Amino acid sequence: MDRTVGEVMHRGVLTCLQETPIQEVAQKMTEHDVSALVVVNDQGNMIGLISRTDLVNARLYEQYWKNWQDLKAMNIMVSDVVCVKTSDTIRTASKLMMDRKIHRVVVIEEADTGKKPIGVLSITDLVREIAGHQSLVPAKSDP
Repeated sequence: MDRTVGEVMHRGVLTCLQETPIQEVAQKMTEHDVSALVVVNDQGNMIGLISRTDLVNARLYEQYWKNWQDLKAMNIMVSDVVCVKTSDTIRTASKLMMDRKIHRVVVIEEADTGKKPIGVLSITDLVREIAGHQSLVPAKSDP
């Protein structure tokens, strides 16, 4: 039986508000050594995701380059965030990541007010999961 996202994900999410200047976004990512932040509204509901790649890409586009100092998280975040629930299987989450060519999914709890981010499942988490189940992979025999 497949393990669930809730068994493998890392709980807790680093967030920023949509009005956060991107310099602060970059600083927070660097300080916490993470590759993305979940963008939330004033109620703590997820409205987007901003990654290191988004930051770098924004500097490449001339329209953003001119106003780099004035950009906020909401200007460059991705709003179509791929989400899963703790009860989803690792197989389902892995397929989503491979199909969408992304490195992480946000784990959410649905609430009346919106999607509450509670964790993240990343490619790194999946690799750790694979490493922890070495007994499931047949050992190579020496020739």
